[in-house]
Amino acid sequence: MKRLFPLFLLLSLLFTSATAQDQHFTQYFASPLTLNPALTGLYEGRYRVSFIYRDQWRKALENPYSTFSGAADFRYFVNPRKRQYKDAFGVGVLFYSDRVAELNYSTNQIMFSGAYHKSLSKDNTQTLSLGVQFGIAQRNVSYDQLTFEDEFNGTTGFDEGATGELFPENNFAFGDYQVGLNYSSVPRKGMALYAGASMHHITEPEQSFYFELTRDEEVQVTNKLFRKYSGYLSLRIPLSRDVQFSPRVLLYSQGPHLAMTTGSNLRFLVNDVNGAAIHVGGWVRPVQNDDSKFSMDSAIAFFGVEYSNFLLGLSYDIGLNQLNTDRRHQGAFELSVAYLGQSDDDEAVPCPKF
Repeated sequence: MKRLFPLFLLLSLLFTSATAQDQHFTQYFASPLTLNPALTGLYEGRYRVSFIYRDQWRKALENPYSTFSGAADFRYFVNPRKRQYKDAFGVGVLFYSDRVAELNYSTNQIMFSGAYHKSLSKDNTQTLSLGVQFGIAQRNVSYDQLTFEDEFNGTTGFDEGATGELFPENNFAFGDYQVGLNYSSVPRKGMALYAGASMHHITEPEQSFYFELTRDEEVQVTNKLFRKYSGYLSLRIPLSRDVQFSPRVLLYSQGPHLAMTTGSNLRFLVNDVNGAAIHVGGWVRPVQNDDSKFSMDSAIAFFGVEYSNFLLGLSYDIGLNQLNTDRRHQGAFELSVAYLGQSDDDEAVPCPKF
């Protein structure tokens, strides 16, 4: 029973508050298309391929709660021959999968992104970007992984298939839409600034498996996915020729839930020829739920490697919340990998990498 408690807790989160709340990535700049569609095509390079994987509760569950995302986006200049005000646009595709293996409950999503990047200065160091994203999501649950009270025979355990529960269809799909805005100021020397905001799930799509089954009944079962609002601010401050300091904050709100991820990264240039660099960082995540009180959810340690056009990031969330379980079981591990295709133009806007 001690082993099953985290699973029961996870299920209660899934089918109550979390049905109206998104999953998240700690290395949010390493997954730009899930953060803000305005970041599509905003980087130094012709194309970008990125992957990010996150698992949670690995020591508490036999199969961890896992989230995966893969994306590819491309950048094109609108007026490449002009030396001033070089506008660009980006297009991209995103695949997202979130799975609770203990129940085989999953969300799979494919999204298409587009963004226009308007240069605001003759030296192309200031850019205003507007992006949109649309696609389809599918949710599925495997009923053969569930047991109910009326299946218990009172002696030897559970009789499989003996329940009197009436199940709806175990999968459904819905359309989803997001929009975002980003401002970047990246001078050749001095401090750089990145600020953005986005709105996800504009139409607040239906999430209940029972919605179609009860559509024409007197009591209709409904559960909307709350619209999510997020905003971020990141600075890049050169401390020396080889060291950069990057304080940042991400704030996101969804229904009654409010969360913040804030902290800083340090980038140490190792080799200027091949672009080798090491990133280290520390962040914290306070959250606010239905009780309107902020509490510390987790502390985060981060390590990243940058080599030529490749990026590798590792982070670990240390649970600090008040759940009545061993904190060693509340961690979340995250791995990100990205490749930036080489550009023959130096006017691109360098976006934060992790």
